[in-house]
Amino acid sequence: MTLLEISTQYKADADTFARRIKELQQQAKTINDPEERWQLQQRIAELIPLLRQSRALAQITEHYYDREFYRDKKYTF
Repeated sequence: MTLLEISTQYKADADTFARRIKELQQQAKTINDPEERWQLQQRIAELIPLLRQSRALAQITEHYYDREFYRDKKYTF
């Protein structure tokens, strides 16, 4: 598997995370129980870092061999 193929998987994962976050946000708007709403907000808070990381890794793996591409120090050695 090439890095370009891996980047498409990261993009797909990011799309899945984004879609799920939107679904949970919509659910949270309709729920009257504060405890249930809090649990949904916690789940959303757990998914947001996964979304950010998937997007970052998709970009890095897609442009890994581009000399001009700036790589976040978090993902370099």
